[in-house]
Amino acid sequence: MRVCVIGTGYVGLVTGACLAHVGHDVICIDNNEEKVKLMKSGQSPIFEPGLSEIMQAAIQSGKIEFSSDIAAGVAHGEILFIAVGTPPLPTGESDTRYVEAVARSIGANLTGGYKVVVNKSTVPIGSGDWVRMIVLDGIAERQKQLVTAGSAPAERLPESAEFDVISNPEFLREGSAVYDTFNPDRIVLGGNSKKAIALMEKLYSPIVERKFAENQSLPPVPILSTDLSSAEMIKYAANAFLATKISFINEVANICDRVGADVTQVAKGIGLDSRIGNKFLNAGIGWGGSCFPKDVSALVHTADDYGYEAQLLKAAVSVNERQRLIALEKLQQALKILKGKTVGLLGLTFKPDTDDLRDAPALNLIEQLNRLGAKVKAYDPIISQTGMRHGLSGVLVETDAERLADGCDALVLVTEWEQFSNLDYAKMAKLMSHPVMIDGRNFLDPEVMTRAGFQYIGVGR
Repeated sequence: MRVCVIGTGYVGLVTGACLAHVGHDVICIDNNEEKVKLMKSGQSPIFEPGLSEIMQAAIQSGKIEFSSDIAAGVAHGEILFIAVGTPPLPTGESDTRYVEAVARSIGANLTGGYKVVVNKSTVPIGSGDWVRMIVLDGIAERQKQLVTAGSAPAERLPESAEFDVISNPEFLREGSAVYDTFNPDRIVLGGNSKKAIALMEKLYSPIVERKFAENQSLPPVPILSTDLSSAEMIKYAANAFLATKISFINEVANICDRVGADVTQVAKGIGLDSRIGNKFLNAGIGWGGSCFPKDVSALVHTADDYGYEAQLLKAAVSVNERQRLIALEKLQQALKILKGKTVGLLGLTFKPDTDDLRDAPALNLIEQLNRLGAKVKAYDPIISQTGMRHGLSGVLVETDAERLADGCDALVLVTEWEQFSNLDYAKMAKLMSHPVMIDGRNFLDPEVMTRAGFQYIGVGR
């Protein structure tokens, strides 16, 4: 099938590359010419395991191309994915101006054949009908221009511009996005057009049939067909639930710290209950990234708009904000005065296997440590390697873990990179002024760290 993906962030680029990999003809559109040039060369503008390899293979096979020409993309695609960003506004609302601009451009360039316009961006509930309205506005504007130019009548919407809008929320985890695309738990399609739903099912059939899955013997991937608003709500509800689950175990961890229990054992005990499950029960210094903070805030704001106070979700956000300061409290307990001390951060990104620093807990720590007069150093396997420094004022980024440890009064493990399980901690402890380890993710083995010479302090342990 012919596919156009507009927007090449984490969602758009992964979606486009993976659909090309399963055999569809894909064109990815972005208005950033430098980014388009980079992708044409086979390089990914984001770090995502496995993505570059899939992109390069798809380019070589001729299944994917990259362009800034949205008219060419709309003309090419039977299915048009809107995959631009919807960043949060200060009010907590989602900024939908990029979605609006794309929808209007789609309408302005619809010239022939039936199209399915797919909302892949995380948009406010009710946006499906709104996007349809904007596309129609774009069509009307084009017709007006044609009439003004004397080249077309404007009495009605031409059949050649027939389209339907589908909500197809993504459930991709940064760092596992390629895997998640080929091994989804479910595919959600929201809309009231049987024709559009059928085309989307055809598009996803290689994935539904698990032809590219890690375990191809599993049953087909479930497809859930809903109305537009329910599909949009599913995305928000899923992320809000997972964020709340993390905040819950962090709340439990803080109680464990006070009563002498070990939250890792508590989490294992409750996770064995099939009604609860063991995922997202890792206590630490809170959640961040581009999805959880934005989506929970947007859902709270939507509830407020409709006269309902989402108290549980507001509490989850409040717990998370407080949890980010837990590492700071533990540093003060271990070192007392932080002014004039040197603190090293192991990890900067909000989670491992990504280069994403959006709303990362590390940024809060850096800000607070700077405020208290501490010198802050950091080492991150990706950030240190790429030389990215945007938004990282007030921190010295080292090139390896041993340079980080040298002269530090304490280390804080912020991101649970797998590489951090195999560092030479005994050597690092000897390089430090005070070998204190605050394990902000309960990632390290306390006994191993103690034998290495560290004063080990976990969260809820």
